[in-house]
Amino acid sequence: MTDDISVTTAYSDRHESRRAKAHRAWRSAETVKRLSDRLIGIGPLGIGLDGVLAWVPGVGLAYGLGAGALLMVHGFQGGASPATLARMAAYLAADNLSDTVPVLGWAVDTLFPGHLMAAKALQKDIEARHGLPEDVALERSKRKRGLFRRKAG
Repeated sequence: MTDDISVTTAYSDRHESRRAKAHRAWRSAETVKRLSDRLIGIGPLGIGLDGVLAWVPGVGLAYGLGAGALLMVHGFQGGASPATLARMAAYLAADNLSDTVPVLGWAVDTLFPGHLMAAKALQKDIEARHGLPEDVALERSKRKRGLFRRKAG
């Protein structure tokens, strides 16, 4: 007969391990999102390495494929749903296929935030399943309170 406490502890340990992997994937997606499409942000528009490197034949495609593959690996490791992984793949395919067309395709790649959209899809999936990473949740709650708001209590 198994001990109920040990079974519960084993389940809890597995769940915490999945949660930790998901939160690592969330943070990695944040890094790729910033580097690829929001290195320099002006209002709602941004440009990153993906947009700059798109103008260098071959290099932009190599970067796009590498960053996209990294996002997909983190999606698998973070336990994203098949629907989220398919949506991420569609965003990344559109972003990388535009790189194959000289000049016009490069301009589209500069303006289309495919990595950003794929990273956000992954992050939303992780948030729905595991919540935000603790440090991110704390930072968001501080911003939400504002500088001059009184604390309840």
